[in-house]
Amino acid sequence: MEKHVGVIAIIINDRKTAAPKVNEVLTKYGDLVIGRMGIPYPKRNVYVVTLIVDGSNDEIGAMTGKLGAIKDVTVKSTLTKCE
Repeated sequence: MEKHVGVIAIIINDRKTAAPKVNEVLTKYGDLVIGRMGIPYPKRNVYVVTLIVDGSNDEIGAMTGKLGAIKDVTVKSTLTKCE
């Protein structure tokens, strides 16, 4: 199975309701996460999370699909192949 390293950006618009759901997904896929940084941005009423991930395209796609299905959450990712 081909592995990828990438960056995932998550923007949470309703922290009180969406953040627990986001954390639940991230816990489930924790083995893929190399690093995580979360920054609140009160001026815009959003919370921004960035992830560095390592896994197969299917694994990362499953995680980002579940994250993107959460109401008030936007997810974007970029991946590169690794040998």
